[in-house]
Amino acid sequence: QVQLVESGGGLVQAGGSLRLSCAASGRAFSSYNMGWFRQAPGKEREFVASISWSGTSTWYTNSVKGRFAISRDNGKNTVYLQMNSLQPEDTAVYYCAADKSPLLAATDHEFDYWGQGTQVTVSS
Repeated sequence: QVQLVESGGGLVQAGGSLRLSCAASGRAFSSYNMGWFRQAPGKEREFVASISWSGTSTWYTNSVKGRFAISRDNGKNTVYLQMNSLQPEDTAVYYCAADKSPLLAATDHEFDYWGQGTQVTVSS
């Protein structure tokens, strides 16, 4: 089992940047694929990005391609989401998730463990 704690959220103006971090407990972190999801008020949770256990494969939703970058440091048990050129529509609670399966996933039901989320607010 793994526990996840997100940090790095906050308020930023449109065009600005934030880097989210997700710290994981447990020695098995390097065996999990990891993902970021977000949920805006009144909307369903949506996939943002995922990264394989080795860090060699990534997957992004179209709306963040070229602006967001997911990465991981297995030595620090941490996964990151660098968010650039933020827009008001990126405002949401961002969740980190871990997936035990070997296949890189992009739907929330495929992920096994979830953090509590961190709020990102982008002002226009």
